[in-house]
Amino acid sequence: MQAAIEDLFDNKPEQYTPDHFALFARFKAALNSGEIRAAEPDPAEASGWRVNGWVKKGVLIGFRIGGIVDMSINPVRQPFLDKSTYPVRQVTPADGIRIVPGGSSIRDGCYVGRGVTCMPPMYINAGAYVGAGTMVDSHALIGSCAQIGVNCHISAASQIGGVLEPVGALPVIVEDEVLVGGNCGVYEGTVVKKQAVLGTGTILNRSTPVYDLVRGEVYRATEDQPLVIPEGAVVIAGSRAVTSGHGKDWGVSIYTPVIVKYRDEKTGARIQLEDLLR
Repeated sequence: MQAAIEDLFDNKPEQYTPDHFALFARFKAALNSGEIRAAEPDPAEASGWRVNGWVKKGVLIGFRIGGIVDMSINPVRQPFLDKSTYPVRQVTPADGIRIVPGGSSIRDGCYVGRGVTCMPPMYINAGAYVGAGTMVDSHALIGSCAQIGVNCHISAASQIGGVLEPVGALPVIVEDEVLVGGNCGVYEGTVVKKQAVLGTGTILNRSTPVYDLVRGEVYRATEDQPLVIPEGAVVIAGSRAVTSGHGKDWGVSIYTPVIVKYRDEKTGARIQLEDLLR
């Protein structure tokens, strides 16, 4: 499948044939089942993750070959028009996924594990991977190709960015048992290691350094490596003073994420999800 997807991506035909659509259907089914994913754990990589560029190419092929069709339940009162290749994903009770009524959508071509809870309204985009037992809370977004681990909590109004292009770029990674607090944003070039906690309003991206007050380190993304939040880190929104020029004269501070502690039993007791909610 990989060779066929890469050939179709690199050599665009004059017209797409039934065989091309059949190839994409097999590819999308493999995404839905979790057989393939846009990135996967790899201990050989400094970040612990390897991007599968060919999978991202396959997701892009879906946009290229699909035509715009009417997907409306009621085309007069609430029209929906989108690519024919990416309808809303079909979910049955056998999948073990809770989609609470109220306007949520899961786009076809993404993996959603058993025990995932979707609180309305939330959105999971094509190419994403959401591990078992995770809660995606109200107004939360899981972007295209984002990778979310098991037993995470993506809190209300949080945004997990999608990195579909360039195909060689590592998508946003949130590992197992991470709490992403309300109104957080985790964007391009970021890996959040397992059991980390992001406090309300924390914003992470490859342009923002993170100051570790516990270990005395400053974490930054580089040209070829993402920003990596250490395992068990508790990160909050902070600020640092501008030390030169007008910023210093005016007493200006700029936003920066700050690691204030590392997860312990007390932290775990405060943030755990009650089993009754699952």
